[in-house]
Amino acid sequence: MPEMVVPITFTDAAANKVKALISEEENHELKLRVYITGGGCSGFQYGFTFDEKTNEGDLIVEKSGVKLVVDPMSLQYLIGGTVDYTEGLEGSRFIVNNPNASSTCGCGSSFSI
Repeated sequence: MPEMVVPITFTDAAANKVKALISEEENHELKLRVYITGGGCSGFQYGFTFDEKTNEGDLIVEKSGVKLVVDPMSLQYLIGGTVDYTEGLEGSRFIVNNPNASSTCGCGSSFSI
C-alpha cells in the first residue's frame, strides 16, 4: 500500500512544544490549529490556536502523539509548507515556512501570494 503524502510538514520542534503545552494544560484533547486570515501588512496572516475539536474536511497531521489541524480553506495556502517552533532573539513562537508566499513581512507572521 503506498504511503500517503502529507501536504504540510509538522516539525519535531513544533510537535514537542505542542506536547509540552498540552501537558501544562492537562487537556490531552487539545490540537494545534493553524489557519490563514486576511490582514497583516502583507495581505494574509498566519494564526495558531489550540482546539479540542476537528471539523469535517480538516487535515490532521500527527507527530509524537500530538495533532496539527488545518481547515481546507487555509490548507490551499499552506500546501508544501512547514509548521515549526523557534526560540531566538525575537522570542519563542510557532512559525510557518511557506513556499507559496511571494513576499512576507519582517516579522514573518503575514504574507502575500
